[in-house]
Amino acid sequence: MTFLNGCLGLAGVFSFLISKKSLNKILIFLVSFSIGALLGGAIFHLLPESTEKLGIGITGFLTITGFLLFLLIETVLHWHHCHDGECKVHPFSQLILFGDGIHNFLDGIIIASSFLVSVPFGIITSILIMSHELPQEIGDFAVLVFGGLKRKKALAYNFLAQLTAVFGGIFGYLFLNATNYSAFLLPIAAGGFLYISITDLVPEVFKENSMKRKAAHVIFIILGLLLLISAKILAG
Repeated sequence: MTFLNGCLGLAGVFSFLISKKSLNKILIFLVSFSIGALLGGAIFHLLPESTEKLGIGITGFLTITGFLLFLLIETVLHWHHCHDGECKVHPFSQLILFGDGIHNFLDGIIIASSFLVSVPFGIITSILIMSHELPQEIGDFAVLVFGGLKRKKALAYNFLAQLTAVFGGIFGYLFLNATNYSAFLLPIAAGGFLYISITDLVPEVFKENSMKRKAAHVIFIILGLLLLISAKILAG
């Protein structure tokens, strides 16, 4: 099941069915969709689960820590990879892979834990996790391409980041007693998602002057949020 979850990283394969010109037209709106998915994943999935396990004080502190950590990482990436104000690949592309890798590793732990309860419970849990992963992976692929990666590279890197769920599953199965410590990674990943969406992606999509296009971006952000909220409701 963790491998099937990893295969969701290939969701961007649909882009090869359309021309590069057509993809470029819809790419910015898929980035808007990703903003909603990232915000929804952080606010409705990661933070509530962390608060339940750690309490609001520790969760808040670690969320801010995650936010600042991603700020630091982006600063270092920008210093190393961007020269004269130009970046062939924007740092937020690497950031989203890093944040998604942590998130997927935790999903793998959750899947392993659920299978140790019972096989039917494990299958149901896996399906619920994948239901909220699919829209996010489509958005992540769009962000990677928007950030400067070629489609094939974006697809490969997104797939590899998603496969960390397999390692999470193995870790959870072998060292389940130690997985309580994984709760501390939830708000750090949430802080990273908040950082990427608010500081990197929102300014990018609202650079345009057209009010119609800005309104369209808002609609796509809301769609991303609604899909993640729906997945949360389904998960109970």
